[in-house]
Amino acid sequence: MFNKGNMAKMLKQAQDVQKKIENVQNELDDLHIDGESGGGLVKATVNGKMELLDMSLQDDILEEDKEMIEDLIISAVNNALSKAQEESQNRMNSVTGGMMSGMKIPGM
Repeated sequence: MFNKGNMAKMLKQAQDVQKKIENVQNELDDLHIDGESGGGLVKATVNGKMELLDMSLQDDILEEDKEMIEDLIISAVNNALSKAQEESQNRMNSVTGGMMSGMKIPGM
């Protein structure tokens, strides 16, 4: 039969997980992850919500051709985004007990 005590316990657990997920999402705003390319010639910083926060170029790179600079910028941003995605996923999995491990949710 239906046990009201178990249902109340499950609802409480779901609310606790929801609160923890909200906390992780707030933490992701403050998370800064760096990526780089060209041996540090280009550096990009993103937050845990996959937003580009900062980009820096070493002066030496300005001597390279435009296409190489563009490629290095893309590479640095993708490097930072990849690290941020992994960190975000790890934090979310720690809260959900891995229930969301197969899900790729943007911004988480």
